Amino acid sequence: MGVNTNNDFIVIKAAEDGVNVIGLTRGTDTRFHHSEKLDKGEVMIAQFTEHTSAIKIRGKALIQTGHGEIESETKK
Repeated sequence: MGVNTNNDFIVIKAAEDGVNVIGLTRGTDTRFHHSEKLDKGEVMIAQFTEHTSAIKIRGKALIQTGHGEIESETKK
């Protein structure tokens, strides 16, 4: 039985240096499986897959999805 991911993806544009993008696994134990660090102006396109159920973004970034757009904030 396969996981229906609908080929959903998100676009992340860093608004500051050092934005962390972390992929989290599917399954009974959620774990980190991949991370990237983006500098200001860099763009990453991330896709939800059979192995990726969630994406965590730490730092100030613009995030665009098929459901809309949101800005993350820097921790104060």
